[in-house]
Amino acid sequence: MSNAMYSVEQVADRLGLHVRTVRGYIRSGRLRAVRIGKQYRIARADLDALTGGAGPARPGSPASVEVSSIVQVDGIDRSGADRLGTLLLAGANTNHDPGRPLRVQTVHDEERGRMKIVILGDAAATAELLHLLDAVLHGDNGLLGGEVADA
Repeated sequence: MSNAMYSVEQVADRLGLHVRTVRGYIRSGRLRAVRIGKQYRIARADLDALTGGAGPARPGSPASVEVSSIVQVDGIDRSGADRLGTLLLAGANTNHDPGRPLRVQTVHDEERGRMKIVILGDAAATAELLHLLDAVLHGDNGLLGGEVADA
């Protein structure tokens, strides 16, 4: 494995992200980095851990599968979106293998009353989170109290 170290700017360029986004990942702990003076340096292994590009699979090792899911929820107000986002983030951060994190991002469009949820991670963990989402949105005693129209 390479001992390469990248600057925040190099990581942003490689991932097609804004430099502020990469710094946010570092501050939140999503991307490990070492602070040298006033600058951060990111090891290749830590960048690979973020992107899921841990290198080629070894013969005889189980295949690694990552699922990307985008869910759109229509007819949801800001408070419902906040509660739903909190629930999903809590679900993503519990009972999962730390070596294979489940990542969730949410965006609420106030004007359209629409929420987008992006889930990236292991197939089984993603399925569990989608089952939780379905139960919350369509269950008899949905946590959102009927605020959400059918997704």
